[in-house]
Amino acid sequence: MTSDDPVAYERAGNIVRITLRRPPVNALSLEVIRAVVAALRRAAEDSEARAVVLASAIPKRFSAGLDLDILLGKSGAQIREFLQALYIDLYDAQYGLGKPSIAAVGGAARGGGMTMAVSCDVVLASESATFGYPEIDVGVIPAIHYAHLPRIVGRHRAFELLFTGRVFSAAQARELGVVNRVVGDAELGAEGERLAAQFAAKSAAVLRMGRAAFMRQIDLDYRRSIASAVDDFCNVATSDEAQEGLRAFVEKRAPNW
Repeated sequence: MTSDDPVAYERAGNIVRITLRRPPVNALSLEVIRAVVAALRRAAEDSEARAVVLASAIPKRFSAGLDLDILLGKSGAQIREFLQALYIDLYDAQYGLGKPSIAAVGGAARGGGMTMAVSCDVVLASESATFGYPEIDVGVIPAIHYAHLPRIVGRHRAFELLFTGRVFSAAQARELGVVNRVVGDAELGAEGERLAAQFAAKSAAVLRMGRAAFMRQIDLDYRRSIASAVDDFCNVATSDEAQEGLRAFVEKRAPNW
């Protein structure tokens, strides 16, 4: 790992910290997603690791979501390669992790950044953190969140969040059940480490078996839903309307729909 790597992997004692560090906003490229997946798989294989914290090194940014270069002017096959990594490979890596994962969200989490955060078992947020699904505003859809968000917040509230694209606060995210708890900005790192230490103090074998049982119980055919989400996203992202929305965003103008 070098200082140029977009994702850092560090283990202190039995707690692994995976840190996003792609300035200026941690936009998710294929390289970044594959690095996160590789880090999760590395943590899964590390017998000394008992818990994982996923965080950002960029002040006021967790992740702004997808790197638009992934989508603009790309074929369905090229977009599918990225979605395979973000939706399916990330899910599989979390599913087989064998130890608790904690997202420590400080600052803005949008779109694919939301996908990254909610893939974890627990989501912590700083008071200044904000959340949102802005894909609809650039002509694409947050397809993976159609599969899970209604289960968390209910059908009607999920529809409003997903189809307005509005930003909502950490306090609102807690009330909705999207995040577990909200802490002061300066306390987020310590809170993530404290919770990770609580998990790490348990029997590693029992936690591994218990988490595997938990994941099986909550799966509810979620894996099949993810595969459908890949198809849905690709169908929309390659449409003329989506490409116009993406170009308009890059050119800082209103889309001509």
